[in-house]
Amino acid sequence: MSQAKNEKKATGYDKYVNWKLLIIPIILFTLILVLPTPDGMKRVGTQYQVGPKVVVNYVCEQLFDKPSANAEQWEILTARMMERNMRMGALTKDRFMKRNEKWCKKYNIPVDSENFERATSYIGENVSPERYNDVMKSSFDLRMHKLDFNQLEGQDKKAAETGTWHIKVAIAMVVFVVFCFMTECMPLPGVAFCIGLILVFSGVVTRQQVAMLYWSDACWFIMGSLMFATAFVKTGVDKRMCLMMFKKLAVPNVRWITLIFFLIISPLAAFISDHALAAMFLPIGMLLYQNSLTEEIPEDKELAKMLMIAIAMACNIGGPGAPSGGARNVIMMTYLTDMFGFDIGYFQWVTYCIPFVIIMIPLTWLAVNTLFKPRIKSLAPAMRHLEAEIGKMGKWNRSQIWAVIIFVVMVWGWFTEKLFFNMGIYPVRLGIGVIAVAGAVAYLLAGVVNWRDYHQNVDWGVVWLYAGAIIFGRTLDTTGAAYWLADSVVQMLAPFGMDHGLPLMLTSNGLTAVLTNLMADGPAAAAVGPITLNMAGIVHPGTTFLPFMAMSTAIASSFAYCLIIGTPPNAIVYASGYLEPKDYLRIGIPMWFVANIVVILVTAGYWTWRGFSGLPGF
Repeated sequence: MSQAKNEKKATGYDKYVNWKLLIIPIILFTLILVLPTPDGMKRVGTQYQVGPKVVVNYVCEQLFDKPSANAEQWEILTARMMERNMRMGALTKDRFMKRNEKWCKKYNIPVDSENFERATSYIGENVSPERYNDVMKSSFDLRMHKLDFNQLEGQDKKAAETGTWHIKVAIAMVVFVVFCFMTECMPLPGVAFCIGLILVFSGVVTRQQVAMLYWSDACWFIMGSLMFATAFVKTGVDKRMCLMMFKKLAVPNVRWITLIFFLIISPLAAFISDHALAAMFLPIGMLLYQNSLTEEIPEDKELAKMLMIAIAMACNIGGPGAPSGGARNVIMMTYLTDMFGFDIGYFQWVTYCIPFVIIMIPLTWLAVNTLFKPRIKSLAPAMRHLEAEIGKMGKWNRSQIWAVIIFVVMVWGWFTEKLFFNMGIYPVRLGIGVIAVAGAVAYLLAGVVNWRDYHQNVDWGVVWLYAGAIIFGRTLDTTGAAYWLADSVVQMLAPFGMDHGLPLMLTSNGLTAVLTNLMADGPAAAAVGPITLNMAGIVHPGTTFLPFMAMSTAIASSFAYCLIIGTPPNAIVYASGYLEPKDYLRIGIPMWFVANIVVILVTAGYWTWRGFSGLPGF
């Protein structure tokens, strides 16, 4: 046999840049930048760059009878808070009165206690809910429909042109990044760095901003999760957990193992962070694979891929089941309440959306078992091997006990940090990323691991890969590129009858489901939600279509099945080293269509039959 045949095929990080393929996205990127700018892109650039300034000035004129240039600090603060609320779809006075100084600081609104007190007191005592709502709606109409790029002058014109350029760069970057991720024409962490370089060289962000963006809380969480997975593997805790989960199976067939993954992970993902679940089950999946190999079958790539994909998909399909399953759910609930006054309670959401999860569990399980064909069917040898190894371990040792204690404390922190911050128990908001890294450091302090363990066993490329994905999604959101894409598609499909009823919902869901593969689920829902909800309010006012549209958009924003960067679980299981980008497409594309069909069928069947709080149907 020749040496070439004996050499292991280069995969993932071993590959060099394939210039024959890479030249294609480079050319496409350049073409998009030099092509004439569409009018719709100019309009959105104006809305995003000039809109906030115009709205603040308009609010000052409406409430205080003076332009913003002559307004006092507390009046400017009032207008800025209202403008920020308007962008979030929070149009009611009640939402304004619930804001606090922490909220202002979160959105970079200059604030101090005295001016904040004057602002809230003025709105509370002098502006009726009806008057407040009228000002907010007229401000929204001004920003979205009355600003004209061609009528701008001076600094406003320059700002709008800058905003338009940023959108153009973001759209060109979408083409470049998606092509690179799908073809692996260059190592994926390299693509992640290209994202930052493109944004700096094109002037979209500064060098200081790009450095900060690479270290978001989500990126810290990915890093901390991979670190604690390393601690679990080193101490053998993963083996004990795996045996506890599967030892009762009479026949530990791979089909039943993956079914247990779905039955455990998917319902939990509605209430527990999908990031955490993926990180918890990753070492278990890897352990099952490694202990299933035999001398007869020393490698079974399909089995490894099947187990990893099952974990990721189980996390992804469970999120819509409850409001706590993702920011997207809360965002759409807020839009619905503030724009139309319809409230969806926590338990009410569960009763409407958990059927989707229940239907998707067997469908996704069948798809995984159909599309992946492992040679190894029985994992009984793996179970026997685990029993033997745990028998050699004996009782729980010190490192294992510390590994579990630290992990439990981390999970407790993930569950409670936001609640305790809002209650004033924590003086600062920690974030799940900080807690994950704190846990990783705690493993070092407890002597469970040393830095060499982290250095060798954490896939640092995945950390950088997801950091780039975070910047990618934020750029689509903050520049208005995602909004422009959504608005363009909706307007394009309107002449074909896709602007009302279930066709409008199908359009909204499909568009959201595409965007969510490119950016975080929350921004994807935020980009599409206001457009489609406004259209829904026009064509089906006061009907069940409005809450149904909100819930279906939230559900669709969880369909990030196709790309590594789609969700944190996708990125976390990629760290196993067993998956390639095409594996996500293999399961992601068919399940993307299946999920869109299921949510429409649930809407047309169960939701329509059940109705919503006595509202008329559509």
